[in-house]
Amino acid sequence: VQLQASGGGLVQAGDSLRLSCAASGGPLSTYLVGWFRQAPGKEREFVAAIPKSGGSTYYRDPVKGRFTISRDNAKNTVYLQMNSLKPEDTAVYYCGAVGRLGARPYDEASVYDYWGQGTLVTVSS
Repeated sequence: VQLQASGGGLVQAGDSLRLSCAASGGPLSTYLVGWFRQAPGKEREFVAAIPKSGGSTYYRDPVKGRFTISRDNAKNTVYLQMNSLKPEDTAVYYCGAVGRLGARPYDEASVYDYWGQGTLVTVSS
């Protein structure tokens, strides 16, 4: 499956953005999908994840209550709605997909099988 991340941009603190992770070449519904981000000079870090069923969702503590991950299987797309953005949210955002997670942690980038190319989010103060 190929992933295409989009929706990034330059916004001011307090604004909102919605990122999209569109899949081609296979049904995204068969994958757990995660969003990660990487700020300059820092390692890639987990942001949010949504399982195949779209039931329970998982978030990094600093984004809880501000970000919402969702999926639209009919559109083969996973979204990350980001509200109340802060300058510290500035990063390149990547979406990843993993088919069989098993007992592995969803918040580790190494477990993901596929990655999109990233979309830049810049939040000015």
